[in-house]
Amino acid sequence: MKKWIVFTILLLLFGSAGTPEIQAMKNSDTIKGNLVIVGGALGSTNRDVYQKFIDLAGGNDQAKIGIIPAASGSLKSSFAYKKDLLSYGVKESSVEILPVSSHDFSGTEEDESSWKKNSDSRELAEKIEKLTGIWFVGGDQLKITEALLKKNGKNTQALDAIWKIYREGAVLGGTSAGAAIMSDVMITGGDSLGGFKQEFTKKDQSNPSEEYAPVYIEKGLGFFQWGILDQHFDERARLGRLAATAITYNTRDLVYGIDEDTAMVVNNQNQTIEVTGRSGVAVLDVTKAKRKGKQIENVDISYLSAGDKLHAKSKEFTFKEDKAETKGYEYYDFKPLPATGVLSSYGSLKHYLSYSLVDNAITDKVESYIYNSAGEGFKLIFEKGEDTNGYWGYEDGQKDSYSLLHVKMSIEPVSVLFEKKPDLFKDFYQNSSFTSEEEGLEAGNKGSLVIAGGALGSSNQEVYEAFISRAGENPKIGIVPAASSSLKSSFAFKSDLERYGVPAENIDILKIASRDFKGTVENESLWKNNRNDPQLAEQIKNYDAIWFVGGDQTNITASLLNQDGSRSIVLQSIWDIYHNGAVLGGTSAGAAIMSDVMLAGGGSHNTLTSGFIDSYDNMTQQEGGPGYLEKGLGFFPHGIVDQHFDKKARLGRLIATAAAHGQQDEFSYGIDEDTALVLDNATGKLTAAGRGGVSVIDLSKVEEQKDAPSLYKNIRLSWMKSGDVLDLETKEFTIRKDKLSTKDHEYYHYEAAPHSGVLSPHGSLGHFISYNLTDNRTEEVVKSYSFSEGEGFELTFRKGPQTDGFWGYKDGSKDDYSFVGVELDIEPVTVKIQ
Repeated sequence: MKKWIVFTILLLLFGSAGTPEIQAMKNSDTIKGNLVIVGGALGSTNRDVYQKFIDLAGGNDQAKIGIIPAASGSLKSSFAYKKDLLSYGVKESSVEILPVSSHDFSGTEEDESSWKKNSDSRELAEKIEKLTGIWFVGGDQLKITEALLKKNGKNTQALDAIWKIYREGAVLGGTSAGAAIMSDVMITGGDSLGGFKQEFTKKDQSNPSEEYAPVYIEKGLGFFQWGILDQHFDERARLGRLAATAITYNTRDLVYGIDEDTAMVVNNQNQTIEVTGRSGVAVLDVTKAKRKGKQIENVDISYLSAGDKLHAKSKEFTFKEDKAETKGYEYYDFKPLPATGVLSSYGSLKHYLSYSLVDNAITDKVESYIYNSAGEGFKLIFEKGEDTNGYWGYEDGQKDSYSLLHVKMSIEPVSVLFEKKPDLFKDFYQNSSFTSEEEGLEAGNKGSLVIAGGALGSSNQEVYEAFISRAGENPKIGIVPAASSSLKSSFAFKSDLERYGVPAENIDILKIASRDFKGTVENESLWKNNRNDPQLAEQIKNYDAIWFVGGDQTNITASLLNQDGSRSIVLQSIWDIYHNGAVLGGTSAGAAIMSDVMLAGGGSHNTLTSGFIDSYDNMTQQEGGPGYLEKGLGFFPHGIVDQHFDKKARLGRLIATAAAHGQQDEFSYGIDEDTALVLDNATGKLTAAGRGGVSVIDLSKVEEQKDAPSLYKNIRLSWMKSGDVLDLETKEFTIRKDKLSTKDHEYYHYEAAPHSGVLSPHGSLGHFISYNLTDNRTEEVVKSYSFSEGEGFELTFRKGPQTDGFWGYKDGSKDDYSFVGVELDIEPVTVKIQ
């Protein structure tokens, strides 16, 4: 469930079959201009998207750009976009905010509702005709069409002028609402549950007391000639409403769902669509889909990423050249669980289809759900077909980037019934037998830690600078490659350090490993003996910083701990420089080794149901199964650390591990990808840095349930974002100063549906709680579930006396939330699906 905006209602005509009579005009052959259509939340730092728009407008020297503010409630976003264009080199004299609006803006003395008449003035039309680019800011798409269309649906002179320059070669662009208006069929409201229920409306029927809304369609401006568009696609989980709209319209075109911070670049002359930006574009083909009552079969889903292209007329896909096919070469071989809520690994639509299905050798079908609080909804089935394929590569350093081709989706109505059973897993749960002594810090430790949750982007300046700055001037840095299966990631990190100003001669890849690497002549498994090499131990003492790359954390500990678990002399040297002020850092596996208790395997659902296991086969165990623990290196003595936290949904396994081995006065920490938790021992403070968040778990109020080992009551959950600080002594959070408290000032007010899978809006853990609970005045409690084969858990997140949320902007106008003190219960349930 999401915020329902009250839209201005325009007339919508329905045909005899209930299908709106809106037809796309296929005249793209006569259009010389291009489109840059952004799915919303465009980051100011998204150079690829900004540069593409500027280049298509004529470049910094020739561009003349007009910004249309009509969709927004104020002029802030228009001034912000102008500022961004100037930061990328466009001349200030070449950017103008056009007086186009049908409503008054907040925060100004002028009554901009008087601008409505401007749209039909020759003066404004002549001004537009001199432009090379037009940008539509986000907000409410109906306000754009209301400003540019006459009451009879005819074009104003301003809109005719926009069409004129577009046909002659200008670029048109827009974000969010400014993307929605691009197609003839303009999706204006509604959600996926409303779409699957096949409820369409002539007017806005969203109701804050309902957990879904019918799909609301209006006529758009039709600049995009090749199908229907939707925006905020993955973040707001709009697959259902887009698929249902396409089927209802009997479209023969493909339809497109554009993710946030991502653009679809349309070249009308070449009839191509290219993706640029930070996420992807879903492409749906419903020409072979069948609807039987409330069932839908054979919706074809493809997903494009940056650099991929589609020929709009032939419907042929071209993938970025550096990507490799996954078909026949699948990397993963784990049994995926159904995607049922915040404990589902790879729980977003694109990630779930990529990791759990397309790049997974042992499964041909995966499932998810969408339903309301009464359990009434739909089961989603995603399957491989003969033409299904995946394409994998790296982006922004060593982040996975997937493109998908021809996944088949079907849906069927279901009723999901839950019954609480506290002792459901008591006969199956295996307590942890792991034991380990805490290393602890010697008094006076001057060192720092930069603990990254994995998938650290090369462009993540904040995290790199946190590491480099703590190493001092002209630092000497050693890289430990032990976790990886090759030296590629070590060389990649070395290259990144050089890019951020560290001299190449100051960076060494250390001969620390316990296994042979791929792609080298040398047998690096012999390096295991180096852990007690006096010469290497002495070399370590010259470094100002040590970095552990990602991979398998057990390979790091095997390389640095003696067989009896004691410190090798090389490890002791690392401890010595750490004590004297060096910074230690690591990502993924290099984060896991930081605490005394090292999480090396297991998934949330299976750890909560089954407990722990004593054996470890390989990294497949990191994708699921019972929890597996080993002794870590103990540099971080303030609690247990987990990584890839949100993407791999590790909340459950961290809670179970902390309950078994955490100390009463310690928190536990789950670090998201492309994010770091920074410890400065001298101050005793933790700071979050990077693009995701750090979940902080407090079990001090949880009472032990002897007959119900999988039952947890009164967990406290907080979420730190970039710039937020935790004082380890006082246990007090200091939230970044530019953020505002949402308590008693909540922006949203609606009934929130449970988090039920890949089509739950704002599906990541932090966003689900922020949008649906801490910034929603209607809800005191929100729920999620995790289940498989008739058994699972109900997760209840609630506001308590100490709960507060915090909101601000980051990277332009992206929502940036933090929260503290959310209360959480986890209770076993049986599940019946009818």
